[in-house]
Amino acid sequence: MTVVTRIAPSPTGDPHVGTAYVGLFNYAYARRHGGRFVLRIEDTDRERYQADAETHILEMFAWLGIAPDESPLAGGPNGPYKQSERLEIYQAHIDQLLNAGVAYRAFETEEELEAMRKEQKQRGLKLGYDGRGRTLPKEEQDARANNGEPHVIRLATPDEGETAFDDLLRGQIAIGNDEIRDPVLIKSDGYPTYHFANVVDDHLMGVTHVMRAEEWVTSTPIHVLLYQAFGWTLPTFAHLPLLRNPDKSKISKRKLDTSVASYREQGILPEALLNFLATMGWSMPDGREVFTLDEMVDAFDPARISLGGPVFDLKKLRHLNGVYLRDVLDLEEVARRVTPLFEQAGYPQDDPEYLLDVVDVLRPRAETLNDFVDQGGYFFVDTLDYTDDARKRIAGGQQVLEDLERELSMLDVFDEDAIDDVLEDYMRSRELKKPAVLMPLRAALTGTTNAPSVTDLIAILGRSRVLTRIGRALSDMTSSLPDDHPSDEDAAETEAKPKAKAKDPAQGPSA
Repeated sequence: MTVVTRIAPSPTGDPHVGTAYVGLFNYAYARRHGGRFVLRIEDTDRERYQADAETHILEMFAWLGIAPDESPLAGGPNGPYKQSERLEIYQAHIDQLLNAGVAYRAFETEEELEAMRKEQKQRGLKLGYDGRGRTLPKEEQDARANNGEPHVIRLATPDEGETAFDDLLRGQIAIGNDEIRDPVLIKSDGYPTYHFANVVDDHLMGVTHVMRAEEWVTSTPIHVLLYQAFGWTLPTFAHLPLLRNPDKSKISKRKLDTSVASYREQGILPEALLNFLATMGWSMPDGREVFTLDEMVDAFDPARISLGGPVFDLKKLRHLNGVYLRDVLDLEEVARRVTPLFEQAGYPQDDPEYLLDVVDVLRPRAETLNDFVDQGGYFFVDTLDYTDDARKRIAGGQQVLEDLERELSMLDVFDEDAIDDVLEDYMRSRELKKPAVLMPLRAALTGTTNAPSVTDLIAILGRSRVLTRIGRALSDMTSSLPDDHPSDEDAAETEAKPKAKAKDPAQGPSA
């Protein structure tokens, strides 16, 4: 048997991290067994459908690196892969159920259904459809439908007993049939519901393993009854634990950023996001928390999925992303990915070696790609904006800056060893502590006090930039000081002002 898994997102908004999470586990299981991973678009909710959301879903899977074998983009032997293009298929299958008498047309209006619910509440009965449409003869159902009367098509479900199924992760699950209550299969607009379309599509696309979020557990008996109504073999069901907010509630955009696109815009790497999502409910046999997608696939076993609610910890995600920037991706790859961000910020890149040096010195402090731009803009500008703290450091260290400007200008070899020697000799000869020397110098070179090693800064910026920046910092501080030598015009203006007459002591105090 060829293992086939699938992901079936609805294009109703920005792709959710939960979709990426479920997609990853389906991808890993299919790849682990040499099978196929299918993506189809469940776009039957026409009121909430967003065309751009469909595009973003496909882009998300491509960006993450878990592209499906079959999809609207990739094509495949079991298309179409958009449910809105499969309406004839659903019609043929619903006719099959109608003719077999296991489904029926129901013509209740919304007002009638609301009155039914109101009566159930008043009488303390369990809410849900009461099956009143079952008794209408099929001939009358067909006649009313042919006359254009609005209706839905429902599945006739058992009133008593329970429907059970085996879950790969949770064992046998049984739910009372009185919880199901003749669900709608075809809506009044002619589109199938999720329950009907997903069963038909899973069967026709050869899906062997349905891995989805645990919120679908209570709906699975409907799907089991549909498989039985068609006489089809059940797939293996596996319901994954839901991602949770820090307060253990179901992850939602009201409490947490759930958009994959947003994390991409924040500078999170796809490899790091996948690694992070993989640890949400699953673990490597050797306990490693940092691993590649290929390593996950090689080791993937559903038996290692934990059913406890995994918490989506943003601090952990950022930390893991920093690990990828420092220790997993090589320097050239990090530079390649950060280049467009620098260019978008107005820092064109025309010196690859200089960029490599900048990225190398910044990445020990970076957790996201955006941090490189936020923290390293000063490497690519001619004029610096000084923070208040930087101004204070420069003002307090003007003599240090003047001395070092002279010392650095006289260096024969301008490399890290020579720069270190100059700084060490200067601090030793003046009996100065490091902060008194390095902080003013860092502020003059970057405009901030939060920057990498001063030696690294000097070596990367080079002699010309370093001397220019020190000179400008000193000049800027000097120009902001009070003027002790007024110009001739200022002096003349002062002389022209009338002077107050001294009082005659004999006049006594004024009245």
